[in-house]
Amino acid sequence: MKFLDVRTDFAFKKVFGSTDSKARLISFLNSIIEFDDNNQITDLEIVDPYNIPQLKGMKDTFVDVKAQLSNQSTVIIEMQVLSHSGFENRILFNAAKNYSIQLIKGERYDLLKPVIALTIVDFEMFSDNNDIVNNFKMINKKHLTDYNDDIELIFVELEKFNKQESECQSIQDNWFYFLKNAGDLTLIPKNLPQTVKSAYEVSNESGMSKEELELQYKKREFIAIQRGALTLAKKQGLEQGLEQGALQQNYKNALAMKKAGLIPAVISDVTGLSLSEIEALD
Repeated sequence: MKFLDVRTDFAFKKVFGSTDSKARLISFLNSIIEFDDNNQITDLEIVDPYNIPQLKGMKDTFVDVKAQLSNQSTVIIEMQVLSHSGFENRILFNAAKNYSIQLIKGERYDLLKPVIALTIVDFEMFSDNNDIVNNFKMINKKHLTDYNDDIELIFVELEKFNKQESECQSIQDNWFYFLKNAGDLTLIPKNLPQTVKSAYEVSNESGMSKEELELQYKKREFIAIQRGALTLAKKQGLEQGLEQGALQQNYKNALAMKKAGLIPAVISDVTGLSLSEIEALD
């Protein structure tokens, strides 16, 4: 028995973004998101469900699944496998964009519904703590009181999750173990909640079509190449000067990354240059 590596976009969206994923996604979100008065998600609608043809492009190193809860709140779930400059800004921008596009001109602002951006990363983001889950809201810096709960950012760092199968006690533990280890397992762990067990079952490669398996392998190889190229670029000091915003240095870095094999979308994320500017580099 072999399972998909759920840290790739194809597998992640198949498990959590398919038309039959509702129960799995509700269970997963309830294990992470803390609502007021200990409320739980009881229903949701998956927006833009998984579709093979939509995943054939190799331009991205992340994927998002969007769901609308029964209270009309929107949850954006994203798996990000590569760290790069501007990543955290993009998360905030995406959350703010999904918040603002709810209204058309002339509609009342009190009609706006909350947006939760849940981002799962395959690297360490916050070295100042050992928490696997970090939650951010807008608060009063002096008194630590809430200003507004409408935009919430939640980050899950899989790199900090180091429990073995026998140590997983909670449903959150089981979900994190699945996300981090499924691609390396040959058997479904025992005594799992049905929703987590179904995630293993749907990601079992024996039930995949030839086209689905080909997409999975190509995407996994693509991410490995991008990760290797980005690591090489960092070792060679190609990102030096980015923090100072030196335009000339950005062009030099972008050209070096292009020659190292990084795709334009990743180079753009790292340097801030447009795709047309990167395309023109030689």
